[in-house]
Amino acid sequence: MYTLGIDTSNYTTSAALMNDRGEIIQKKKLLPVKEGGVGLRQSDAVFHHTQQLHSLYSELVGEIDTAEIKAVGVSTRPRPVDGSYMPCFTVGYNAARIIADTLKVPLFTYSHQEGHIAAAIYGAKCENLFCEKFIAFHISGGTTEAVLAEPDGSGFKAEIIANTLDLNAGQAIDRVGVMLGLSFPCGRELEQLALKYNGNVRVKPTIKGADCCLSGLENLCRKMYDSGSSKEHISYFCLKYIEATLCAMTEKLISTYGNLPLLFAGGVMSNSIIRNTIENKFGAFFATPEFSADNAAGIAYLTFREATYADS
Repeated sequence: MYTLGIDTSNYTTSAALMNDRGEIIQKKKLLPVKEGGVGLRQSDAVFHHTQQLHSLYSELVGEIDTAEIKAVGVSTRPRPVDGSYMPCFTVGYNAARIIADTLKVPLFTYSHQEGHIAAAIYGAKCENLFCEKFIAFHISGGTTEAVLAEPDGSGFKAEIIANTLDLNAGQAIDRVGVMLGLSFPCGRELEQLALKYNGNVRVKPTIKGADCCLSGLENLCRKMYDSGSSKEHISYFCLKYIEATLCAMTEKLISTYGNLPLLFAGGVMSNSIIRNTIENKFGAFFATPEFSADNAAGIAYLTFREATYADS
């Protein structure tokens, strides 16, 4: 038995299969961004997903009998709230509907954020979180927020309890990275530069309640750049600022909701500098790198759980 997951997010086309042995196979491809760019228009994202999804799907199912796919899942919106919408997700949704109709199997829909959290649970091997209340951070180029997650059938329901009031963490990283001449998306290159810096930095995050503000980070890094600071120094400062911001948000949420389990998901959370500090300070769960960035693995996982739950 297999379940198929599809995710067409703002920067990655992905498809994944989960089998009844608990194994996940995934294929994904970044959307092309022009050199020097810091993002994509939705019309361009839709076009590139349309071009890429078929080849990824063909590669993924090339060595299996598609008759063994018993359910299809897809992300249809960024977040599990009313009004959440982004055109790029329509590409995956339409493809999933066609595949499910052709195979005559159930189709399950989720949000991109739910997929990220589920992938983190799978990668961190903390399936027990499906049975208890926990706090999940989703930190990426499109989202910087924390949700209170509670069991809901085979999955969970999520309530936003903290977020950014302006720039997302991934946006800040990419803007600083492009300023330094790095390739978009800039997270990996920025981390490599930061790891070469041996000094210390002082940062003071901007927190309002449990929410954060990150727009000032770009300006601070620009001032450092104009004053002649090294790329390594600026990169390290950028990541430590985001790290301090997430730590301050976490401390506020713990004081409000108690010492609940903590889970961190999203592309930014694959950063080793930020991850090591938060793991050591809070004992939090993190997705493994292959399940941190945008992926369809979490969608395939949720689909498998829901298909199994429906049969039980």
